[in-house]
Amino acid sequence: MRAWLPLMLRALLLVLLLTFLLMPELFDPILRPLVQQNAPAIYNQGSLLTLTLLHLRTVAIATTAAILVAVPMAILVTRPIGAEFLPLSRGLVNIGQTFPPVAVLALAVPTLGFGEKPTLVALFLYGLLPIFENTLTGLTTLPPSVMEAARGTGMTGLQRLFKVELPLATPVILAGIRLSVVISLATATIGSTVAAKTLGEVIIAGLQANNLAFILQGGLIVGALAILIYDTLSAVERIAARLTGLNVR
Repeated sequence: MRAWLPLMLRALLLVLLLTFLLMPELFDPILRPLVQQNAPAIYNQGSLLTLTLLHLRTVAIATTAAILVAVPMAILVTRPIGAEFLPLSRGLVNIGQTFPPVAVLALAVPTLGFGEKPTLVALFLYGLLPIFENTLTGLTTLPPSVMEAARGTGMTGLQRLFKVELPLATPVILAGIRLSVVISLATATIGSTVAAKTLGEVIIAGLQANNLAFILQGGLIVGALAILIYDTLSAVERIAARLTGLNVR
């Protein structure tokens, strides 16, 4: 029973989230005490489901772009031909962590305009570091005996990379992607300050109208998404670890 309890709780959370997104009016009696008289308890300036899907799309695009840049960059600096670029690569991926997302938005808006584009830039820069560092760690901590065996069988460098190194490093790489996604889910809310369509709209509307129910709705949806996506990626990571014979909790 104890083993099934976490899964049952996650399933319940998913059902509650879907119910709220599809039929938010059912939760009006619960949220009504949080608002002033005659103020709406359920966000009424747009569709919560649509905002959630747009929020997830923004995170997915930014994370995909970060993967396409960070993983090849980490592979390059672990090869003899690119080892000298490791300090430069680390400096580049640290840019996103050095500048707060709000600062990146402020710098990107004059060039890219308002909307989703500056938000994508901020999330992309913010998501590079965990993916790069985890890929680097995964590729540089492989068992020496396995690498020696791969060389002994006559594999070329590319064959070792795609048939041995990347498969074995996959669980660690997935852990970096998981961290990047969760960070982006939370950070994406600030995109609404530059007119991007995210769940930040709900939170900002609540702050402007002093409506605690709106703020709670936006925050809880983002939190529920983070938990569910984190757990899903963790399950994928554990499957990959079992397939490669590694122990990942």
